[in-house]
Amino acid sequence: MAGRRPGAVPLRPRRQPAFIDDYNTIDLHTINWQLETIPAAHFTVMPTGASDEGCIENYAKNPVHWVTVRPPQVARCWEKLGTWLRPPLLIERRLLDPDAGGLQVLEGRTRVGVLRGRLREHLHVAPEHRAWVGRP
Repeated sequence: MAGRRPGAVPLRPRRQPAFIDDYNTIDLHTINWQLETIPAAHFTVMPTGASDEGCIENYAKNPVHWVTVRPPQVARCWEKLGTWLRPPLLIERRLLDPDAGGLQVLEGRTRVGVLRGRLREHLHVAPEHRAWVGRP
């Protein structure tokens, strides 16, 4: 499903100046978004913006907690399917730095942290996960 942006995922700008600084060089509306299947292993090293550096690892420290404070359907999805309820938003890192490779977490840091933590704690995790990926 190619398009300007994922229709099911509204782009709500965060009202945090640091987040805006991380992404102010790209126009999210000019990116082509596709729902893709990404191997779980790719999420173990995927960064997020500089303003949120370390937050994914903080969520990964206690994945059970971060699932239980969400609505019950989130926990059911992790337990039954080994994945998230809603796909996160990722972007190609070269949108920010032409020399960078791979993907970066734009929205969904908690979900990616939970995935990392569940992998480390040997909890049920699917081998692949769906994510909206923004590419030029």
